[in-house]
Amino acid sequence: MRRCLMPKLSLFLVVTITTLAVMLPAVVAADTEKAREYYNVGVKESQAGNIKAAIQAYKAALIADAGYIDAYINLGAIYFEQKEYDNALDAFTTATEKAPQHAAAFANLGRVQYKLKKYSEAEKAFKSAITVDSANGELYKELGKVYFYKKAYTEMIATLNSCHELGGGDHVSYYMLGKGYHKTGKDSQAIQAYKKSVEIKSGYYSSHFGLGQIYLGQQKYKSATGAFQAALKANPQKYLASYNYAVAVESGDPENFDQSIRVWENFITLAKKIPKAKGKVGEAQSHVKDLKEAKEQASLQ
Repeated sequence: MRRCLMPKLSLFLVVTITTLAVMLPAVVAADTEKAREYYNVGVKESQAGNIKAAIQAYKAALIADAGYIDAYINLGAIYFEQKEYDNALDAFTTATEKAPQHAAAFANLGRVQYKLKKYSEAEKAFKSAITVDSANGELYKELGKVYFYKKAYTEMIATLNSCHELGGGDHVSYYMLGKGYHKTGKDSQAIQAYKKSVEIKSGYYSSHFGLGQIYLGQQKYKSATGAFQAALKANPQKYLASYNYAVAVESGDPENFDQSIRVWENFITLAKKIPKAKGKVGEAQSHVKDLKEAKEQASLQ
């Protein structure tokens, strides 16, 4: 089995030429051999990049044998790649109905529902997949993403901890865990999770930014400065990181007017062409003016 990678999603795709159809024991195929032949053609056409021909072959396989689950899985994966999400939803829904013990069918169904922002439905699908394959850490990560977007942070924390205990997860799952801990007031655990995230992927903006927010709230300005600096290194165009970096720098050394003026002017240069940053840019421009006046007064003393 090969995993077919999608943006932030991955579907289970069956690519092996089969000699035996995957089907429910109770289903009697009208023509099992013919279904298998069509399915194998679908795999070959898909591998060759002939998507329309692959779709036709998989559909023919299902006409010959409506219980051929691998054909539903591959057909749904093609629809997902083509962003035909409603068709993908139909394929995976049918697969789960015909094979209620097929973890990949439920997992793929959950991924499509997640893409469609049907989070409650996706939660149910991933839970069903976990019931069948409870040792699969990646399924817990997928469920954790659903909880993240539902802002169900307590459930997300428990789910992602299970993911990591089973050896699953990545920099994103640890970022989400950090966010969950921060949102539930457990900043020490949040810091550990964010640090684990950047340990896995050093240039991950979101976790550096999350660390900076916590340190800034704790008035640990040196640590906050370092975190926001790392966030900007990861993504120099993020104006909020630039804004918070300026706050941390000035708060850590408020008498260093030249330094404060420089970092605030850097923020203004970055954010002045961003419409949603208009308010913060105005504040920063006014603040720079105050800093320059304070510097001039200090020089006269």
